[in-house]
Amino acid sequence: MANDPLTGDAGSTYAPLTPVPDSRREFRTGDAFALWFSLGIGLLVAQAGALLVPGLSLPHALAAIAIGSVIGVVLLALAGVIGTDTGLAAMSSLRPTLGVRGASVPAVLNAVQLVGWGSFEVIVMRDSADALAKQAFGLSMPLVWTIVFGILATLLAISGPLSFVRRFLRTWGIWLLLAGAVWLTYNLLSNHDLAAMMRRPGTGEMSFGGAIDLVVAMPLSWLPLIADYTRFGKRPGDTFRGTLLGYGIANIWFYALGAVYGLAAGGGDALLTGALAQAGGGLALLLILIDEIDNAFADIHSAAVSTGTFWTRGNVPWLSAGFGALCTVIALAIPMAKYQNFLLLIGSVFAPLFGVVLVDHFIVRKRRIEAAVLADVRGRYGYSGGWHVSAFIAWAVGIAAYQAINTWLPNLGATLPSLAIGAVCYLALVSGRRAAYA
Repeated sequence: MANDPLTGDAGSTYAPLTPVPDSRREFRTGDAFALWFSLGIGLLVAQAGALLVPGLSLPHALAAIAIGSVIGVVLLALAGVIGTDTGLAAMSSLRPTLGVRGASVPAVLNAVQLVGWGSFEVIVMRDSADALAKQAFGLSMPLVWTIVFGILATLLAISGPLSFVRRFLRTWGIWLLLAGAVWLTYNLLSNHDLAAMMRRPGTGEMSFGGAIDLVVAMPLSWLPLIADYTRFGKRPGDTFRGTLLGYGIANIWFYALGAVYGLAAGGGDALLTGALAQAGGGLALLLILIDEIDNAFADIHSAAVSTGTFWTRGNVPWLSAGFGALCTVIALAIPMAKYQNFLLLIGSVFAPLFGVVLVDHFIVRKRRIEAAVLADVRGRYGYSGGWHVSAFIAWAVGIAAYQAINTWLPNLGATLPSLAIGAVCYLALVSGRRAAYA
């Protein structure tokens, strides 16, 4: 039986631009919950939570975490519904909005940023595992840890999301994560005076709007990837509920853990890892580090799928192997700290883009597409030589709004306003022609 270039599982051969057939759509609410709960848990999420304090008081930080998580996760779950509605991978589902050729632009950007973040995840796992090994055994072997984590993430990416969720997460992976999260929470509540920390005033270095923007940014960072996994969903309602509950609970939980542990450690993320490592002799932290593998898996697999949408000869398992090797080499050779601003800059373009995509799918197209013409430049998604000019104008306006707000109104937070501006601009541009798109 041929190897499925979309999933890596045994099955019929079809290209990334082909919708996943109903017979392969196996994800129900529990599967979506397990996947997005797992992806929502992680050391990077806790580190982001630690950045909220002591600039904000702990009550204000927790309020920002709750508000930002609800907003961000609802938008993420709606983007996930697009994958289940269409059966298409994330970058493939952009063709009706941006055009047959235009969708290649975000696909290339997405592949570039995912290689960067995949490498960064390997570095985070390597450095943290090496610190734990030093603490427990007095051994330092960063080269070995880099190769081990790079190989594990690559093998999971080659196996595909169906195999990863059903064989790893649903069977035992999620229970390990829950055990680690519960132990970290228990250690926090039993060893720290939470009431005293709640009474401690903030220093004022973080605005409430900026804090909400920081929290929203984490779920929205998954917008360019989510449909790569939700296209295997049986029903849109299952996808929406599983994503909303899974990622929402995990995001609130770990942002809050990061904020409290960070405050207990003296504020900020620099001391957070050390504080977490002290919890239970580092066992809980080790379990959470194991969870970081699934983030690297998602980065590598989605980089392969994104590439397959514009390089149609590409076989996704082989592309996954190549991207996994590339991420491992980068993690071995390059200090990633200097590239973080570049990666964040690329990531910032996707918030306004998905403002355009969400209104196009749900309002303009009323959740309908014609999959048969996704590759036809002369078809209804061909627009002007394969480019939908109105969508690109709205996207550009949203990006400009993001940069302007970030420069002149940094306390406001740029993510949500730029998403909304891109969406409103697109609706205004196509308002007189909406019937032609439906």
